Amino acid sequence: MKVLVTGGAGYIGTHTCVELLEAGFEVIVVDNLCNSKETAIERVEKITGKKIKFYKVDILDKEALEQVFINNQPDSVIHFAGLKAVGESVSIPLKYYHNNITGTLILCELMEKYGVKNLVFSSSATVYGDPASVPISEEFPLSVTNPYGRTKLMIEEILKDLHVADASWNIALLRYFNPIGAHESGTIGEDPNGIPNNLVPYITQVAVGKLKEVNVFGNDYDTVDGTGVRDYIHVVDLAKGHIKALEKLTNEHIGIREYNLGTGNGYSVLQVIKAFSEACGKEIPYKITGRRPGDIAECYAKPDRAKSELGWTAEKGLSEMCVDSWRWQSQNPEGYK
Repeated sequence: MKVLVTGGAGYIGTHTCVELLEAGFEVIVVDNLCNSKETAIERVEKITGKKIKFYKVDILDKEALEQVFINNQPDSVIHFAGLKAVGESVSIPLKYYHNNITGTLILCELMEKYGVKNLVFSSSATVYGDPASVPISEEFPLSVTNPYGRTKLMIEEILKDLHVADASWNIALLRYFNPIGAHESGTIGEDPNGIPNNLVPYITQVAVGKLKEVNVFGNDYDTVDGTGVRDYIHVVDLAKGHIKALEKLTNEHIGIREYNLGTGNGYSVLQVIKAFSEACGKEIPYKITGRRPGDIAECYAKPDRAKSELGWTAEKGLSEMCVDSWRWQSQNPEGYK
């Protein structure tokens, strides 16, 4: 079976490509490399011993993307491609709306034209906004606090409208919590452009000496130690969730269905820093600063639906996530450069 993976050279995309190839799928990747490197695809091929058809194509380029459909005739699509930095989305919202939403519209138009109706969409737990309680289930009301999250929610709504208009669409909406970690080989991992927006890549860059200390935004939340609590999930567990979703779509018609991909456990910022210090064998310096606007106290998943319907559960714990993140960063202090 042929799977088209948009944004397949990115962090979650590369780990998913490894799992797809190892599960016997034929993989076609399109990526404009705006926040990723082609080297990552080469490393996926090295890990698996299998080839990927790679196209440097922006999903906003309809003609180029259509040629990929014509040349490869994929059976299914996993859609990762999109801009993803929350803070940046606040400062350049139009770019986020144009890229993420228009790109998805173009992709869906081509899927419709070529009769490809199986879609796994990379959504986000940001669609839950500031939840009234935890753990968060798929039935919770949806709201968002930034343009990035709004693009994810808008795309979910577009896909639901698409399914109402044509019930032959078969769509899994995967709402991720906080992916961290790296492939156990240390060959692929997270390599953000510039200063990282997310906690763990920031910690890893402090650990290798590229950054001075970790800023902890607020220690006065109503949590175990006053710092923000999040559901961190190993990126390999997350990647395996995509395989389970794809197999579900291949084997039965589900219409459109949302799934939380998280561990169901919350860890505070200070707990993550402590676990990473143990993983790398040295203390990670940090300083407490003021809260960031838009941040919430705690956020973790109720992942029961993915377990019962997809047969998926996260298997790796926080220690393993930190050990694998450190292996990647210590072996690749400059990322893929």
